[in-house]
Amino acid sequence: MVPRKVRLTLTYIILIFWSFMVLLPIYWLFTTSFKTRGAVIGGTKYLPWAQFKPTIQPWINIIEEETLVLSLTNTAVIASISAFLALLFGTMAAYGLSRYKFHFGFFQNRDIMIWIISQRMMPPIVTAIALFIMLKWFNLLDTRIGLIMVYVAFNLPIAVWLMENFFSQIPETLEEAARIDGASRLQIFGRIVLPLAMPGLVATFFLCFVFGWNQFLFALTLTWRNARTLPVLIAAQHAQAGPQWWRISAMTVVTIVPPIIISTYVREHLVKGVVTTNK
Repeated sequence: MVPRKVRLTLTYIILIFWSFMVLLPIYWLFTTSFKTRGAVIGGTKYLPWAQFKPTIQPWINIIEEETLVLSLTNTAVIASISAFLALLFGTMAAYGLSRYKFHFGFFQNRDIMIWIISQRMMPPIVTAIALFIMLKWFNLLDTRIGLIMVYVAFNLPIAVWLMENFFSQIPETLEEAARIDGASRLQIFGRIVLPLAMPGLVATFFLCFVFGWNQFLFALTLTWRNARTLPVLIAAQHAQAGPQWWRISAMTVVTIVPPIIISTYVREHLVKGVVTTNK
């Protein structure tokens, strides 16, 4: 049997190596955002001040552009509102599926849940043309409202699936006791169920937010200027002026910082949510 110290040492070595592999691209991205054109095309340089002189000019250039501000605003608004609406509708649907028994012939709660989550398994490209035609018909192309509606539709299955698991972990005896005391179903839902499911609410909102923040396909096909998001803006940099890696790196840092901050802030809720869902 392998001694405990040896196992711990091997575990730490693997974790350190894996952390290095994960953080190295982020470090490379961050340092590239402070390089000049000459430092980028002049060869591989890792250490600022030692191998190249950092400059904030790439950051000044992207901040001065109105397109970055507009795309950042669009991304934040669309991701936040779509995540909130997906969480709102998904929470209500999940609570109904976890507390009531539905029968539509042989179609029952479990079948409904499988059908709902199967909508998320469908490749998004399958619906791209249909969504383009629908939004064009309602004059919602290149609008925040149109993109929010699409994001809600594709995040809703995830929200229902996650929240149904969280609600299933809450004992129904608590709700029965509240009903005996005269509480209505709405009061039970708002004062008992939702506070107990708060880790799940936070985790589900964050996941839906990240999906909306990073979504590229729908933003690319359904917007082009007014509602353009950050992923599309970054992709457009290569097409417009060639691979200006210092500029693309600065924009990418702007894109990844908000999800990192949010994940750090809600990490305790996320850990609780994942553990509860896997039980």
